[in-house]
Amino acid sequence: MSRIVLTEFISLDGVIEEPRWTFQFERGPEGHKFKFNELFDADALLLGRVTYQGFAAAWPSMGNDDFGKRMNSIPKYVASSTLTDAEANWGPTTVIRDDVVAEITKLKDQNLGNLLVEGSSQLAQTLIRHGLIDEYRLMLFPVVLGAGKRLFPPEVNEAATLALTEAKPDRDGVMLLTYHPAPAKAPAADAEPA
Repeated sequence: MSRIVLTEFISLDGVIEEPRWTFQFERGPEGHKFKFNELFDADALLLGRVTYQGFAAAWPSMGNDDFGKRMNSIPKYVASSTLTDAEANWGPTTVIRDDVVAEITKLKDQNLGNLLVEGSSQLAQTLIRHGLIDEYRLMLFPVVLGAGKRLFPPEVNEAATLALTEAKPDRDGVMLLTYHPAPAKAPAADAEPA
């Protein structure tokens, strides 16, 4: 069974939109290792159209090191109803056009390894809303932006508790956080029925 791993640069107030605001921070060697490991642990990228097109415009010219080579060669799945096959030309790319939740659920049922979601705010919120994320890898920056697209949707189908499985500080107050969905807790044995 495949796992969906979501990675984001995130502000203290939950903003993930256009992370140029992260450039003012030095994330340090642990931050570089965090990003390197998640990419090399992934078996494919799972992206929204806007992120895919932004990456496809930038990464082919940055493919000189191991990270760039991996970004360019890793298989990609793109959720989009508008991306044409001709536009889906950045390395091996499969476009998911219909019923994104059902199609991604089918991908999870296959043995594809880790599917890494980067950026892709609309896709991320859809996956969160439907409980499809297996791991959250957040690079938390010490800044409050006040406005912008947020990681978590304003409404979810069901409340979810996350378990913090790793937390490391890095330079400039940046935190490297890993969460997994927490197992549901059984009601206490001495709890009275409602």
